[in-house]
Amino acid sequence: MRDGDAVPADPVVVALDVGGTGMKCALVRPDGVAVRTERHPTNAARGPAAVVGTILDVAEGLADKARADGLAPVALGIAVPGVVDESRGVAVWSANVGFRDVPLRDLAVARLGLPTALGHDVRVGGLAEARLGAGRGTGHVLFVAIGTGIAAAHVVDGTAAVGAHGAAGEIGHILVRPDGPRCGCGRPGCLEAVASAAAIGRRYAELAGETPDGPVTAAEVAERAATGEPLAGRVWQEAVEALADGLASGQALFDVATIVLGGGLAQAGDGLLVPLRAALHERMTFHREPRLVAAALGDEAGCLGAALLALDAARVRDHQEKR
Repeated sequence: MRDGDAVPADPVVVALDVGGTGMKCALVRPDGVAVRTERHPTNAARGPAAVVGTILDVAEGLADKARADGLAPVALGIAVPGVVDESRGVAVWSANVGFRDVPLRDLAVARLGLPTALGHDVRVGGLAEARLGAGRGTGHVLFVAIGTGIAAAHVVDGTAAVGAHGAAGEIGHILVRPDGPRCGCGRPGCLEAVASAAAIGRRYAELAGETPDGPVTAAEVAERAATGEPLAGRVWQEAVEALADGLASGQALFDVATIVLGGGLAQAGDGLLVPLRAALHERMTFHREPRLVAAALGDEAGCLGAALLALDAARVRDHQEKR
């Protein structure tokens, strides 16, 4: 470089992880380090058009802030819940946000002029955990997010499987209890209807009846189980056994080296991991038992994964243009 030449600006990816309540946003370097983070309300009750407007406003604002800080935004990654057609960049359906066939990638490209990738929130979270977090260095990872619902991402050599229709990883809808409670999908006995955080709270309330302090959350059930409360212990063990059945099915299908547990329920730590490891061990026959660990990236995983997805798409595009 000659004296007086401008120093190239450091590249960053604008990344958004959109949920029904709020969106986590970041500027992420190519090495996976977030240099700026923000949070904004989604306000999904305003309707999908308003949510799309907020997403584009926030993304454009972050890109402008990057330039003001001497950084160069090179791509945009957006993660949304629901069914996502990544190849077309379309949010096909999302109950949380109200999307139906929203061409979010094209809208973002038209607004910001940046190469854009659209991904499923759990798949991009799994991508981040597999490359940067608890599954790092492992070729085959199953990331399972356990919160209000249950979903998974199967990541092989740093790439998350999407499926033929954009719906790969719906492990929450494996049938584990044919006579169990009805799932939100309409079928009784899905894993999500038995072992999600929402299901654990409902089950405790069903057995306990009215409680003086109002509804009990899954986190509170875990705490009460740890202190030896019999009812909480029963509900917690039911959930652990169902999760073990679901994970055993996942291992039979995918034969992964590591299962990473994320989402709110994973914050129970050893209170979940220790009994779940034991229950999963009991279910292994000829299958190799996977390493079972807690997620390492917390709620940053979605943003980091959205950035990784955008960088991957940009590399593929550059390679195709050079051919």
